[in-house]
Amino acid sequence: MAESFTISNTANLQKYLKLDQKGCVMAEYVWIDGSNNVRSKSKTLKKKPSSVDELPEWNFDGSSTGQAPGDNSDVYLRPVAMYPDPFRLGDNILVMCETWMSDGKPNAYNFRHDAAKLMAAHEKHEFWFGLEQEYTMLDYDGWIYGWPKNGFPAPQGPYYCGVGTGKVFCRDIVESHYKACLYAGIEISGTNAEVMPGQWEYQVGPCTGISMGDQLWMSRFVLHRVAEEFGVKVTFAPKPIPGDWNGAGLHTNVSTAEMRAEGGMKAIEEAMEKLSKRQKEHMEVYGEGNVARMTGAHETASYDKFTWGIANRGASVRVNRQCAEEGKGYFEDRRPASNGDPYQITGIIVETLCGSVDGSDVHQKVMDAKPVEVDMVVPISKP
Repeated sequence: MAESFTISNTANLQKYLKLDQKGCVMAEYVWIDGSNNVRSKSKTLKKKPSSVDELPEWNFDGSSTGQAPGDNSDVYLRPVAMYPDPFRLGDNILVMCETWMSDGKPNAYNFRHDAAKLMAAHEKHEFWFGLEQEYTMLDYDGWIYGWPKNGFPAPQGPYYCGVGTGKVFCRDIVESHYKACLYAGIEISGTNAEVMPGQWEYQVGPCTGISMGDQLWMSRFVLHRVAEEFGVKVTFAPKPIPGDWNGAGLHTNVSTAEMRAEGGMKAIEEAMEKLSKRQKEHMEVYGEGNVARMTGAHETASYDKFTWGIANRGASVRVNRQCAEEGKGYFEDRRPASNGDPYQITGIIVETLCGSVDGSDVHQKVMDAKPVEVDMVVPISKP
């Protein structure tokens, strides 16, 4: 465990949280930076907003977040969703924002913009998404929390959905995050310990359209903030430890009105045909460092070959057995990495299944963005 000086003193904080704010509201503006991480800063509002449309635009120094050059560093924050703040309580809010430039164009790392256009254009298909976010806890020194400092734990087996000392670690953080998300109105639908010790998963959804990306990003922000108070780090690296250890994914469940209707299996099969033709494009926007995870082992498919099957966790896409028996439902794309951007993932799925709009090309926009340092594969070395 980290030394006490690295942990927030939340006990002392409590007396300040109870102070009267004199009618003002604290709004925490949250955005995604050039490294696929969350950033935030606080703004005082004179009154409680009744809708996101009442929230003012703001700006920040994009040269300090990898999103703009120093000679044109102003990047603008446009609020798109707001949530009750589980940390400050009261009327205080968390605000999800898009990033825009002074010329009126979306920032190069604003992948929400194109995804939202695609969702709106194909609204008649009523896309539902559910994302399964896996992540790994690290101690202050960057080693997996609960693992021996000079060795490794026992092989995988007892840890998945485990209960008991030595089988799971940091349940206090998991429970705190769960409750905080519920308070914030995030559609968190469950959580469980994962196959590798120190690794957990939570699920968000089903959510409609672009709200999936908004809620998943905000749930990540909440997770980092909760872990910060415990002196614990969170990594979304897709293969944090090489060798015979499971990686971490962002399994993406997808359903349309056609798939949910009677005979919807036909629509699912048609979707598989379309997905099979864009394997390369999807993998290039499904997260960084994913090639080390997608080996065909540890419940993954091959990185460069598309496959699908009924109840097959070793396929690129799995169709739930119950869905196959009922002849309708949803499919689970198991390819996205845990550090994947939900806007990019859901956006390219809609684009592949329904077509692009207004010249938007999710894959090309990702490829055009300047490469920056991200939460990559194998960030951990044995002490």
